[in-house]
Amino acid sequence: MVDFANRLQQVMGTTPASAAPAVTMPANGATRESGVASAVSVLAAVNAPAPHQPNLFPYTTAESIWQEHRASTQGRDLDITGLSYALLESLGPQQWPFAPGQTQGTARLYTQGDFATPSGKAQFIASAFQAVAQPTSPRYPYALTTGRLRDQWHGMSRTGTAPVLYGHAAEPCIQMHPADMRQAALADGDLAYLTSARGTILAPVQASHELAPGQAFMAMHWGEEFLSGAASTGRRLAGVNALTNSAYCPQSKQPELKHTAIKILKAELPWSLLAMAWLPADQALRQRAAVQQLLHRFPFASCVLFASHASHGDNPSRSGLVLRASGHDAPSDDVLLQIEDLMALNGADVLRYADKRKGQRRAIHLVRGPAKTTLQGFILAGDTQAQGWIATLLQDELDAQPFGRALLAPSAKAPRPVQSRGKAVCSCFNVSQSAITQHLSTCTGSAKERLAALQRQLQCGTNCGSCVPELQRLVQGAMAA
Repeated sequence: MVDFANRLQQVMGTTPASAAPAVTMPANGATRESGVASAVSVLAAVNAPAPHQPNLFPYTTAESIWQEHRASTQGRDLDITGLSYALLESLGPQQWPFAPGQTQGTARLYTQGDFATPSGKAQFIASAFQAVAQPTSPRYPYALTTGRLRDQWHGMSRTGTAPVLYGHAAEPCIQMHPADMRQAALADGDLAYLTSARGTILAPVQASHELAPGQAFMAMHWGEEFLSGAASTGRRLAGVNALTNSAYCPQSKQPELKHTAIKILKAELPWSLLAMAWLPADQALRQRAAVQQLLHRFPFASCVLFASHASHGDNPSRSGLVLRASGHDAPSDDVLLQIEDLMALNGADVLRYADKRKGQRRAIHLVRGPAKTTLQGFILAGDTQAQGWIATLLQDELDAQPFGRALLAPSAKAPRPVQSRGKAVCSCFNVSQSAITQHLSTCTGSAKERLAALQRQLQCGTNCGSCVPELQRLVQGAMAA
């Protein structure tokens, strides 16, 4: 994960220090460098000083920004003043610390027993046990914990712009133990009100056997940009941090994000919407930002990117946008027209169906190619029963021609079988769980040998390595079957 995390660094190229030093790299490559240079130019213009005022943004290149970062590390345990921009450009990623006089980065910190404290000795804080700030209670019976997703990072300001990184965990949800879901009369995909002493949000639920009864999990990344809506008072709903409490550790200042007592109640919102569309790669982020401005027009809404389930080689840069929304009633036609415009579903070649009395509206955009007819985008509003198989047709880029007028019908069952490739396990090479399971059914030997055969044949787990633990679980499951 060290190398993966640092490949996301565009200018600074460093990650927080730890006992195992990280890697640093510059913004090399003509395309990336020109993009950074353009961004620097924009920032310089925006921050241009007023007459007779000092220039607080004197940078003209990406390298000049990096040089200031390098100088700020001098004498610290993350010292990289022995590095140069030219060295990084020519030799690539280097481990830090990389102090002056060194010819290579330090493999591991503190091996000499000299720590970054005034005395040079390690300091331990013996903290007395303290109970959580918000224990569970009859009113808030579930213990909510938050954490990161495998392929996302912090607020997703960078990873959230890469559609392929949504393949492993596609959309915001809250995970619960199946027994808790049955008790609350919840099924996969149902919307639920999540309420703590601090606030309330809405999110779909998902069953997970990895949680104990009484526990719930929600990724910390799902902020207001991706998960939102509006309360009955009109107040805009925030993301997951609307629930978490403000208590923090007095020594480390780490907030108590790992435990918040909540209650989970099924939400009854009869009107729903699903819109998905492929968009030009250079427009997807701009369109997402525009769609995000509409999220507060619904009691519940989420908006994320997605990538093709077909192999990367077929459409290496294809980007898609998916919007989900639910409400008590259908919104105004103006709102739906805005969504159709942003999803490029406003052309003369778009098939349409509308029943205003029932609050239903559907639009299908087909693209006819030499070998097959594929879905470019669709909107299902008011009745989303067909979302399972229509979304698969679009994301797996299957031939939609045989489905004809059924594409506009509100049917949960496809008129003919639709085989999904399933969830992506390896984001680097877009390898699905179904492909892995199929290959493992032909493997023999020890767990190590089967994993090696899997990696050799499908390449999964051979790049960043973040999917290897899941591959190992799948190997163990295949051996136990």
